[in-house]
Amino acid sequence: MNPHWRSFLESTDACFAADVPEVLHFGDAQAELLAASRQTVLVPLTHLAILRASGDEAKTFLHGQLTSDVNHLAQGAAQHAGWCTAKGRMQASFVVWHENESYRMLLAADLLEATAKRLQMFILRAKVKLQVESDTVLLGLAGPQAAEALTDAGLPIPDGTMRATSGGDGTSIIHVDAQRYILAAPVAALPVLWQKLGVKARPAGVPAWRWLDVQAAFPLVSLATKEEFVPQMADFEKIGGVSFNKGCYPGQEIVARTQYLGKVKRHLYRLSADIPLTAGADLYSPDNLEQASGKVMLGAPSPAGGHVALAVVQSNYAGNLRLGSRDGQQVTASAVNPA
Repeated sequence: MNPHWRSFLESTDACFAADVPEVLHFGDAQAELLAASRQTVLVPLTHLAILRASGDEAKTFLHGQLTSDVNHLAQGAAQHAGWCTAKGRMQASFVVWHENESYRMLLAADLLEATAKRLQMFILRAKVKLQVESDTVLLGLAGPQAAEALTDAGLPIPDGTMRATSGGDGTSIIHVDAQRYILAAPVAALPVLWQKLGVKARPAGVPAWRWLDVQAAFPLVSLATKEEFVPQMADFEKIGGVSFNKGCYPGQEIVARTQYLGKVKRHLYRLSADIPLTAGADLYSPDNLEQASGKVMLGAPSPAGGHVALAVVQSNYAGNLRLGSRDGQQVTASAVNPA
């Protein structure tokens, strides 16, 4: 985490988790969750990071590595993408957007180092430069006044969801869904930007943003779920994260075979429970004695009380799920994209 970014957040009374550099809240976690459900919030996205690919062959390189179609990703457009192992399991997920001569990739911060290192191995002699954007900070802006807050801050609004644009101070704005925007800003622009956006948006911790992710069914692979899912298990093909018309990429044969043979038995579900639901936690069913019936992808406390999550679940056992063991706490599941 950029030390200037952390120092700034600490000056705004941000409370960090003890084990990871993640903002939990700004003094009142429950009030911040309620604000995320009703008002406009400003969230330091300390759980996310950016990797940039540039150079004459960046487009060709990424097109040959990612599950979505980078060749036809227009200037100012954004899309979901997965990066798979040879066995078709996602080792990272991205929101990729085309900005000027570069491609910027938003991913889980706990996968940044390993992803950059492994992607670099495949560049060989290609004219591609990978860069970890350590001097860029990420902000999440969400709620009914989000667009108005951007305008008041002198920033442009992208012309639709999964579109990106840039402001004069070097800040990029991605309209990810409904009333949610992600801002990638230079550290130097942060104090003024935070102050301007804060006029209409209340600061909130990362759990509030994760709750919004659950509501929007926004899938994110993190270290806890690395190499756990074929893209279709997380419904990536339904949000434009997989192209079945492009050429080869790692795991492409398995991803395609899974699609065309109709062998996907696990899909994305929303969960609710009385106890915390953390990424990587296994789900079991008393009706399935052979193996786990699902895995939590991301979880968050709910403004209404209890906890919610996105999880990949074996569909025929979704009606009877328990957390951690077959005798564990009961969990309620509902399909994100009902059949």
